[in-house]
Amino acid sequence: MVYADPNISNDRPVIRQLDDAAINRIAAGEVVERPASAVKELVENAIDAGAKRIAVEVADGGKTLIRVTDDGCGIAAEDLPLALSRHATSKIDGSDLLNIHTFGFRGEALPSLGAVGRLTITSRVPGSEAAKIHVAGGKVEAVKPAALRTGTVVELRDLFYATPARLKFMRTDRAEAQAISDIVKRLAMAEPAIAFTLRDVSGGGEGRVTFRADRENGDLFDALHARLARILGREFAENALQIDATREGLRLYGYAALPTYSRGAAVAQYLFVNGRPVRDKMLTGALRAAYFDFLSRDRHPAAALFIDCDPTLVDVNVHPAKSEVRFRDPGLARGLIVSSLRHALAEAGHRASSTVANATLGAMRPEPAPAAPARVYQMDRPSPMARQAAYRAQSPGFAELSQNYSGRIVEPVPETAPVEEPQDLPLGAARGQVHENYIIAQTADGMVIVDQHAAHERLVYEKLKGQMAENGVAAQALLIPEIVDLIEGDCARLMAVADDLARFGLTIEPFGGGAVAVRETPAILGEVDARAMILDILDELADQGESQTVQARIESILSRVACHGSVRSGRRMRAEEMNALLREMEATPHSGQCNHGRPTYVELKLSDIERLFGRS
Repeated sequence: MVYADPNISNDRPVIRQLDDAAINRIAAGEVVERPASAVKELVENAIDAGAKRIAVEVADGGKTLIRVTDDGCGIAAEDLPLALSRHATSKIDGSDLLNIHTFGFRGEALPSLGAVGRLTITSRVPGSEAAKIHVAGGKVEAVKPAALRTGTVVELRDLFYATPARLKFMRTDRAEAQAISDIVKRLAMAEPAIAFTLRDVSGGGEGRVTFRADRENGDLFDALHARLARILGREFAENALQIDATREGLRLYGYAALPTYSRGAAVAQYLFVNGRPVRDKMLTGALRAAYFDFLSRDRHPAAALFIDCDPTLVDVNVHPAKSEVRFRDPGLARGLIVSSLRHALAEAGHRASSTVANATLGAMRPEPAPAAPARVYQMDRPSPMARQAAYRAQSPGFAELSQNYSGRIVEPVPETAPVEEPQDLPLGAARGQVHENYIIAQTADGMVIVDQHAAHERLVYEKLKGQMAENGVAAQALLIPEIVDLIEGDCARLMAVADDLARFGLTIEPFGGGAVAVRETPAILGEVDARAMILDILDELADQGESQTVQARIESILSRVACHGSVRSGRRMRAEEMNALLREMEATPHSGQCNHGRPTYVELKLSDIERLFGRS
């Protein structure tokens, strides 16, 4: 069977100049991938216009209608035809494409939308009458008078009607509506001083509001915290750490959640550069690296982080949808994210996510109540002498700790040695041990349940890491260096990080051509398949721009050592041992979660416990 070669033809190809309609449809293919892309471009235009209130209305997932209304500066009537011309913009003068302070700058969005849909722009500038212009399938009509109080209304109907083939690639209305909601929420995070409303008007009428965020007041962090609580939920806001750091012209700020508030997928990671939402592999890799030591591979951190810098330090003109950026010094941006997040996590100390306690309380269910309403009664507090007797009978060895700690603070019984007040002990004092695995401690306003094995495992792990950082990673020299053949590009990429690998005990040298010689491997790993390790490192370098393979393997060994060297489940502990463990947890960073990101303790407030029992 003979196959025709598509590259061989008797007809000489002729170069033609495409008409404007075809050019705009091609540009629309890059800029407008789906209805959410159109919403993004229009909302960004509204933000650039100085709007304080933006309303978005969509129907049928944005396929039949997208309407964006703002109270910005507006477009003059004489400028409306020019706004629909390609590469016509008021945001740059073309002299410097690196000094960009606005979302849009190419002047492609409106003509691209007009080429594939039915676009109507109604606008009014202060001191002038309103006007509107309509374009359908690239055909522009004349400017007409209109009625509008202020700002701009952009209405896009029948998206992709001029390119029907594109409609076949659209997803369901629900999926497209979800993508639009995600875009609006991301932009709302970056602009807490602007009020946003998203309304679904499918079927006509006023429709229903699917998202609303009122304008936030206060300073930067108060406004941002309130906006994130509105979008990501109160639980994220309660379990997020404030981030604020500056390095060599780059400022990083925002909120990052505790490791115990992790997600099963990377769906709660929001990154912004100069207010622009981005999906950048280098930035997400830096976020993952910051939590590398606290989460297992199947868990993902939650964060909303913002990088502000001089526009000349970052190039936003590297992607048609401007969703990727390129830093002049990517290592600086990555290092700022990793060091700032790790510093914040270390300062959080033993703190664990409040969602753990909420889940615990939610799992507790009282017995079915009788038909009559339950009687709420006042809790009777036992006397100090009654408590002493109860402690001796129920938990020998703990009576001496009972004077100062109870559900409510009482006057302490005089002792020869001063005793710390409960508020000075965040994890309280041990009261007992259940199932030889869980320590019950009493705090000033509640109780704490500690997983003794997980907690001690984290403490031992942190000590081992400290010793490794202080003394370095011991390397073992190979009697016969292992030669690994690579292509020259991979060899160059690997040698660029040779110094970093040497810090973890992996010593490599060029061996001519594309080969490298592995001369030393980390002693703690024992016998190593050097070739497989080198290939794993190269895969990570190609995918993420950096590699943590060696560090991950070393810390995995340390984690296993810590597991075997820690207090085992099933061991009975004395009172002084349990209290010593609590005090060490309070003094050790990251002790609130085990080596896999799970909580090491749960704190329950007395008010919540009493509510479970109907006490007031």
